Amino acid sequence: MRLFLIDDDAAVRKMLERMIAESGLGEVVGEAEDGLYVSARQVADADVVLMDLLMPGRDGIETIKALRREGYGGTFVMISQVEHKDMVGEAYQEGIDTFIRKPINRFEVLSVLKRVSHHIKLVRSLDTIRHSLSALGGEAGGAAPPGPAKPSLEEKARSLMLQLGIAGEAGAADLLNLVRWLEEEEGRSGPVQELPALKEMYGYVLRKGKESDPEQREREIRAMEQRMRRMVLQTLTNVSSLGLNDFGNPVFEHFASRLFDFQEVRLRMRELEQEAEGTNAKVNVKKFLQAFFSELKQN
Repeated sequence: MRLFLIDDDAAVRKMLERMIAESGLGEVVGEAEDGLYVSARQVADADVVLMDLLMPGRDGIETIKALRREGYGGTFVMISQVEHKDMVGEAYQEGIDTFIRKPINRFEVLSVLKRVSHHIKLVRSLDTIRHSLSALGGEAGGAAPPGPAKPSLEEKARSLMLQLGIAGEAGAADLLNLVRWLEEEEGRSGPVQELPALKEMYGYVLRKGKESDPEQREREIRAMEQRMRRMVLQTLTNVSSLGLNDFGNPVFEHFASRLFDFQEVRLRMRELEQEAEGTNAKVNVKKFLQAFFSELKQN
């Protein structure tokens, strides 16, 4: 994976470059101290542009717009202070993949970049398969080439998580495991009309393929509960940010009332508008999972 870094802080650029090199995730092919000085030609060889949201010359959002206009089609990962929530919503509208929060945390950076790298490889692999199938169709006496391969439920889940801005969250792997388990359950017993209790589902997922003593399993379930709740709260924040910035945003319109109780979305929007610390909004993790899984099966 090739990355281009844009940040007005030279120390941050150096830190990111060192993390990337030491982890073996890829190489930094260029860097700049401001979006104002970057063109699509300069970043053309980069798979990912990793940039700061707030820069003195041209901020991250305007830089994305400019690079997209010039034809850059790669992935954007943005670094941000969490308090700029209105800009966060606008950045998601412009198509960023994920936010990395400041102060920079090595675990978060590597987790996000590993997931982005996996997604890029997956997309390339699917493109290669499609091209191969098209070529075979062309050789078979002019037979019509097959249509694009239907994405798996897991691929749909990864795509939806990107839309919701949670693909880099600690609970993302748990959510994918739950999707896999639910898909397997439907294969065994037919459509899941009503999800089991959360603790029961978490236990099934964590128990799969390994043995652990009851106390250890209980600790793992509690940890999973916390990760899932934090991730669902972050989804609520991201969706609310989109609505705060643009009430007609298609992601907000489609998912706000499907994934959450809308009064909680309104409460979170008010909190973001007032820049309140913390939140009093409540999330129903089971409702979120049911709606998330239903969405995957419908599309």
